[in-house]
Amino acid sequence: AALQKLRGTSDLSAELEEMLAEQAAVKGQRAKNPWELFQNPALRWQLVSIVVLSSAMQLCGNDSMYFYAAYVFQEAGIPQDKIPYVVIGTGSCELITSVTCNMIIDYAGRRPLLLGGYIFMAGWAIVFMVALSQQTQISWMPYLSMACIFAYILSFGIGPAGVTGVLPTEVFDQMSRPAAYMICGSLLWFNLFLVGTAFPFIVKSLAHFCYIPFLVVCVCTALYVGFFLPETKGKSFLEISEEFRKRNFRTKTRAGFYKGPEEIKTTTL
Repeated sequence: AALQKLRGTSDLSAELEEMLAEQAAVKGQRAKNPWELFQNPALRWQLVSIVVLSSAMQLCGNDSMYFYAAYVFQEAGIPQDKIPYVVIGTGSCELITSVTCNMIIDYAGRRPLLLGGYIFMAGWAIVFMVALSQQTQISWMPYLSMACIFAYILSFGIGPAGVTGVLPTEVFDQMSRPAAYMICGSLLWFNLFLVGTAFPFIVKSLAHFCYIPFLVVCVCTALYVGFFLPETKGKSFLEISEEFRKRNFRTKTRAGFYKGPEEIKTTTL
């Protein structure tokens, strides 16, 4: 009854069937602790995925735009009296992209949004650093720097910000999700502290090229998503688990082939 009220429809057979199948799959199990996820080989790639993506959420440099927006805009050459309005504009970008992501995530898919977001962020980081290096030679470069900051935040909001929080629900079962979210939350706060502490020193050391570390993070995360993260759109939890199971238990045999757990029982050395 509660689910019917939430969904606004009485036809919930497919969703209930999926929920009951997941419940049956974890029957007799207890809720796992965070350290148990690290010890479980059946959850290796799920755990790696959320660790990479949760860390990249902060290490990509987007939060430096918020917490050091005034400093960044001042370095970009934006007039001091215009900076408060620009900072308000960055928050508006986040609002627009969060609404947009909610509208398109089930149509576009998780991987394309993540992949596109980090690729665009990497591109805008390069343009931003070039604009910073040329701001004293070309009068309109500070405004290009400002546009890059807006575009960077838009790219972050439409992809990583809207998708990363959904993934633990889709790749972990009911017994592992609380621990997975605890790991994600801990990584988010730790990396937020790390970026907030390190960013002033990065700016001081690298000057106009302060976004090189964030560029590297964006490129590496895009490569991980492109090569290792399966698409979860339109798939049940059991289908997603099967894809990860094949990767988690893939083992090389003497013949040089990779086989699943059933074959490993008889052929793995």
